[in-house]
Amino acid sequence: MPALEAFQPQMIFISAGFDAHEDDSLAQLCFTRDDYVWFSEQIVEFASRACPGQIVSYLEGGYDLSATASSAIAHLGVLSSR
Repeated sequence: MPALEAFQPQMIFISAGFDAHEDDSLAQLCFTRDDYVWFSEQIVEFASRACPGQIVSYLEGGYDLSATASSAIAHLGVLSSR
């Protein structure tokens, strides 16, 4: 986050890939839905100070359909609650 603070973005683009999920065999990073929620919350909280309302998120990966759906819905829930 310090690097992001120093950069002072005017807009944040999120490449919302969910292939690091524990149910997705590609990345083997074992993230959970809650990890994606936490990350999303951190970005939304930062953006609320740095560039209010200036977040673009796009789906770019995730190969386990159930894990991708669950994580994407959770991510969008955080974005829509701001």
